Amino acid sequence: MATARRTGAHAGGETARFGQRRDDVIHAASTLINVVGVKGTTFAELARAIGLNATSITYYFDRKDKLVSAVYEATLDWLEEAARDAAEMPDPAARVRAFLHAHIALRLRVRAGERGLVTALSEIRTLDEDVQAPLLAQYARIVEIVRGFFGAERSGWRKSLDTARAHILLEAMFWWPVWSPNFSTRDFDRIEGRIFDIFAHGLSARAGEWEPVALDRNAWRTSSGDDADTLDAFMRAATVLINQRGYRGASVNRIAAELNLTKGSFYHHHEAKDDLVGECFTRSYDRLSAIQLAASRAAGSGWQRIAGALAEAIDLQFHDPMPLLRTTALQALPGEARAGVVLRSNRLANRFAGMLADGIADGSVRAVDPLVASQIFMPAINAAYEARGWAARHGDPAFATRLYAWTLCAGFMSDPPGID
Repeated sequence: MATARRTGAHAGGETARFGQRRDDVIHAASTLINVVGVKGTTFAELARAIGLNATSITYYFDRKDKLVSAVYEATLDWLEEAARDAAEMPDPAARVRAFLHAHIALRLRVRAGERGLVTALSEIRTLDEDVQAPLLAQYARIVEIVRGFFGAERSGWRKSLDTARAHILLEAMFWWPVWSPNFSTRDFDRIEGRIFDIFAHGLSARAGEWEPVALDRNAWRTSSGDDADTLDAFMRAATVLINQRGYRGASVNRIAAELNLTKGSFYHHHEAKDDLVGECFTRSYDRLSAIQLAASRAAGSGWQRIAGALAEAIDLQFHDPMPLLRTTALQALPGEARAGVVLRSNRLANRFAGMLADGIADGSVRAVDPLVASQIFMPAINAAYEARGWAARHGDPAFATRLYAWTLCAGFMSDPPGID
């Protein structure tokens, strides 16, 4: 019996050590993927990060796709647990606050030195379909839990509204790690309160007013009738494919095939795919900038001008043949290029902050933190592309845009009048 117990203890110790070492590999890979993306994460780099050799990594994961899947599973498990914990709170406000607090506290731990806690999910769609399917199914489960924050057994337009609320809340949480480094951790409690205030009550000072100014779209809308072998056509095809499949999934072959052209035609316009992705980001930010500037010069109150910019950017994501490029491509860019994209994004957010300050000054926008609100705008616009199918089910484009933007307009304490 003693021998059996010793053997069991030895086996248990081996199992525990194996599990701990496997977790170390997952955590290190999570950190590495956040820095260099899936493509840049190699067993050699990973081994250096945790003091092993590359061959030792294969003891825990014999293939890279299994490791990447395990990394995403760990993040989704954390996200699902946070959502389920928040769902136990007694009302929508408490649920959103608890979910928000979990993300703020997580970033505090990351800044304190913990590694490998969460991984950006932007490259899930680049994985093979059999690998990504269970991950996407788990994410859909998380969305369902978060949608339930706003009430049980809601149907019709109310259920559709709650879907938009869940989408915007989740995307804001995914974007939080990108802009949180701009603030001291000593400010995190204050920022949490200000984010919650915006989600709870929205931005309009006049009880959910949604009267966006009309803008002339010619400067940023796209025609679908361009010749295939043109720079604009390549940019359009690349943008759509990257939004759908991520950076790795939008291969040069696929981009060319979308236009019924050869790889040679692609390289006639670009030296490398990274060049095209950089141009797509530049074009997207140029278009959003043009929308902002047109709205800021329009007649109307500060909030009506902001609503005009939001409505136009969201509708562009819903319906234009060439949407704005999602930040799913950000991880795969080289470090210098990525920093430039984030810098440009922050400048656009700062312009929104200035527009919000104007609205606060004229009384049309609630007294919120403009810098915080602007960083909620950016992921909401960016991710509206993911809601194209959702928007199409509503028929009326203006109604779909209003429903999607309602969280930014009035928060989740009230529903838009006239929906059933």
